[in-house]
Amino acid sequence: MPEPGVVRAAAASAAAGCVVAGTVAVTVAVVAGPGPGLTGYVSEAGVTDSRYAGTYRIGVFALAAALLLLAVALPPALRAAAALLAGGAAGTALSGAVTCTAGCPLPPFQAATVADLVHGGASVAATAAVVLAMLALTLTPAAGRRLRRISGVGAALALPLSAAIALAMLTVGRGSVAGVLERVLLAIAAAWGLATAAALGLARRS
Repeated sequence: MPEPGVVRAAAASAAAGCVVAGTVAVTVAVVAGPGPGLTGYVSEAGVTDSRYAGTYRIGVFALAAALLLLAVALPPALRAAAALLAGGAAGTALSGAVTCTAGCPLPPFQAATVADLVHGGASVAATAAVVLAMLALTLTPAAGRRLRRISGVGAALALPLSAAIALAMLTVGRGSVAGVLERVLLAIAAAWGLATAAALGLARRS
């Protein structure tokens, strides 16, 4: 059997590839699809009547795989962060499997279907799990200086953005404010995932 360190290094490399592939696929679906641009949610690229729904789902599943691989790549001392990432992977996969209806309506401003609520809840839970994983790594000395620094920057950017998105969804609902903030937060999460995967790979080599 391969050594645990070799398995973690391979998982980190695979996670980096999945982050890149997933981000590219979702971006293509959002930009080229029939969605409303910055005034809507990213998830609107995955509605069933979109020509790019398949591309979107492939991207989301790739990002879910990236989170799970990052959980595997973390050393045993970082079990809390690994558990959060695994939970984030499950939520991301669920959000890709259960798509929202046109416009991805959510309360309190719009009437939502069960699928909308499941998709929205899974997406929110997955994002929260990733942000909490950043925070857990920042506060755990065993993570090492490089990983703590990357996660600290990620958490410092993601926490206020998450709060702003929640406030926007509750006060103004779907629109350009929530749309832009959501895209920025997802870009930060993707950049953090790629940087974390690279840091884990470099730590193994050194």
